[in-house]
Amino acid sequence: MNEPSPHERSLEDWRSEFPILSTSTYLISNSLGAMPRKTKESLGEYTRIWEEMGVQAWAEGWWVKQNELTTLLGPILGVQADAISLHQNVAVASAVFSSAVDFSKPRNKIVYTDMNFPSLMYLYNGLAAQRGAEIQVVESEDGIGVPTEKLLAAIDDRTALVPISHVLFRSAFIQDAKAIIARAHEVGAMVLLDCFQSVGTVPLDLEAWGCHAATGGALKLLCGGPGACFLYVNPDLGKDLTPAFTGWMAHKSPFDFDPGPQDLREDGWRFLHGTPNVPGIYAAIEGVRIIHDVGMARIREHSMHQTALLVERAQAMGFEVSAPLDPSVRGGTVAVNVPHGYEVCQELLERKFIVDYRPRAGIRIAPHFYTRDEECRAALDEIQAILKTGAHEKHKNKPHKPG
Repeated sequence: MNEPSPHERSLEDWRSEFPILSTSTYLISNSLGAMPRKTKESLGEYTRIWEEMGVQAWAEGWWVKQNELTTLLGPILGVQADAISLHQNVAVASAVFSSAVDFSKPRNKIVYTDMNFPSLMYLYNGLAAQRGAEIQVVESEDGIGVPTEKLLAAIDDRTALVPISHVLFRSAFIQDAKAIIARAHEVGAMVLLDCFQSVGTVPLDLEAWGCHAATGGALKLLCGGPGACFLYVNPDLGKDLTPAFTGWMAHKSPFDFDPGPQDLREDGWRFLHGTPNVPGIYAAIEGVRIIHDVGMARIREHSMHQTALLVERAQAMGFEVSAPLDPSVRGGTVAVNVPHGYEVCQELLERKFIVDYRPRAGIRIAPHFYTRDEECRAALDEIQAILKTGAHEKHKNKPHKPG
């Protein structure tokens, strides 16, 4: 009998590809996706090549290894693969793109929301201080989402850049990317869309949306680990941008070691800089391949079912839900804001329920395509049991841990 194709495999069958699922209830894929079994083989291949070939490994594949990953990413993002460059993290990718933006007056305004990931707010505050940009922060009224009309009104003919999150990391609220991008086109601004909390769980069609640029990475719902983030720049826009944050990989002929001026490439590699993170690329490939093979439509359907299950059960238990109640604007995470949330989270971790805690959100529960319904129910039952028995008390006054 023929083996089923990847698209025909049941979601339950895919669980065998992720070893951690056999030892814990893994519900935090929006922070770090479960590692695929074959990632160990991929990293072993990296070390084997380095061991056997030494410096010749660059010419035998390392230099262009990122093309294997971007070929898988292209369809997931809805873009041409050669319009993507890879970077260590989203802060670096965002800094590269922002270094090509002119913030001269009068078009010197940066518009984002107070629900952005803090790392990026730090970056743009620095730009404002050093390059004369003006920042306008659009505030959330409920700590869950930002009214689209309020954000659109802030984007005007003085706006240069709109760096916003597609899915908000605290609440999983899905911002209306198409409407925001359309408004930016109307006034001549550019959108840099942070897709880190959407890629791998919410279908993307960046090119069709007219997105100017987007960032994200393999770390979370793409199950690819740290060190492999992407920057997509629309090719029609990219050819006219000159990033100041650059390096030799962006040069058309890097091995000429030309002292300059730099002759920038015409494709996505135009936005590269120094030597690539080769082990990070090897680590990322298998997870991204699996997401590509499972298919975003199936993943989104499963995600919407399980987040609805979590919301309904949490509300029935009397817990406060820090996530949109409308499933059409809810991403793949449900945060439950319970008393003593951080301490409860630490007790859950001890019991091998892998979740995390975020201030002003609560305990984040992020199922993925490999999650069973009963695991979602069990996590909420465990929270209820911990609070009832006071098992969280032993974690009081302990320093907060990363994660």
